[in-house]
Amino acid sequence: MELADKLGIKKQNINLWIKGKQNIPKKYLPVLSGMFHLDAAYFQKPLTELDKLQIQKEKLERELQPVKIKKIEKFSIFEEDTLLAEKAIYEEPQLNELAAEIDQEMLVDKFKSLTANPLSNKDTVSLFLKLLEDAATEPLFHKTLEGLAHYLDILPREISSEEEQEEFEEELFEVFDDHNY
Repeated sequence: MELADKLGIKKQNINLWIKGKQNIPKKYLPVLSGMFHLDAAYFQKPLTELDKLQIQKEKLERELQPVKIKKIEKFSIFEEDTLLAEKAIYEEPQLNELAAEIDQEMLVDKFKSLTANPLSNKDTVSLFLKLLEDAATEPLFHKTLEGLAHYLDILPREISSEEEQEEFEEELFEVFDDHNY
């Protein structure tokens, strides 16, 4: 059954809503919220790329009723208290790919919000972007970055990528301490 039929309205109205030329009347918000299993706020604002991806993932999860193969803990800047997020791994590759796209879009949004205002540290940001561009796959870059995050207490010590990281950090911290950083 078509959405317009379920709501008792013309298809034109829905097209106007989708194109943003007409607001959705408040009386339809609870119905739409129930039908799509989304908060009514989604229907009252322009959707971001992240919103669209999350809606798509919710829809796929309802349609496919996926089987979770396992759950893993991953580092996430979006989990303020623990910096660890529990991520589900599904047997359906399209859901795993969509989850990765959502993570990517969240990082892009975070970067956009950080750079929305004039940068007082433009040179540092430029250098960091150049490092990401040219040295992102270098183990030394990752080890140093993780070590710096531990040194500045941004990343808890229990979050570590490799066993040899601890030994590397001891030597790195000695250099920092020797130079009064």
